Amino acid sequence: MTVALTGLLALLLVAGFVALGVWQVQRLAWKRALIASVDARIHAPPIAAPAPAEWPSITAQASEYRRISAHGVYRFDRQTLVRASTARGSGYWVMTPFDTGRGFTILVNRGFVPPGWKTESGNRPAAVTGLLRITEPGGGFLRANDPATGRWYSRDVAAIARALRLDRTAPYFIDAQAAGGPDALPVGGMTVVSFPNNHLVYAITWFALALMTAGGYMLFLREERRLRTAGGGAG
Repeated sequence: MTVALTGLLALLLVAGFVALGVWQVQRLAWKRALIASVDARIHAPPIAAPAPAEWPSITAQASEYRRISAHGVYRFDRQTLVRASTARGSGYWVMTPFDTGRGFTILVNRGFVPPGWKTESGNRPAAVTGLLRITEPGGGFLRANDPATGRWYSRDVAAIARALRLDRTAPYFIDAQAAGGPDALPVGGMTVVSFPNNHLVYAITWFALALMTAGGYMLFLREERRLRTAGGGAG
């Protein structure tokens, strides 16, 4: 009876480990396809910023990191700062409304600035090219956004648009590419595109556990036979 129960348990464990390994192999294929897709978007020629008719089809999987461009006017009088932690240290992202002249506004992350940076005033015609990014609702740094006091910890497009009283704002924002000299502020082009891909390691781990479990059960059976043989001989 003990051998049968142990065998059943070993079978369930092996089946479970193999299933998890197969799942990780599938995840590996999905992650590699995602990385290839994003890499193609980043290096593709820019297209026009999606207009309202296209907004319902914008998703993280299909649209994020697509290179886009727009012409319009920066509204410095309504820009806001969002807390940032970067390779340059702690500071802020400068989120500036961009009036496209096409009946809608886009929030543009013009880049990083250190604490104490003085915001501009007035408005300025410009062209912007960068990466389409998906809104970051809620907050960040384990802290919630506080629109009432102007404290922002994530680039929550809808919340920022409401706080700035912007009309018909795109549900995405643009991470602007680097512009100006190396010392120019804000510092654009700091988007970090990184997708952890440990699925192969996880798959190997699960398959190894399946083999170890099967091997352990075989050793258990061999020991059982040895004990039975020894017991029979002693009788």
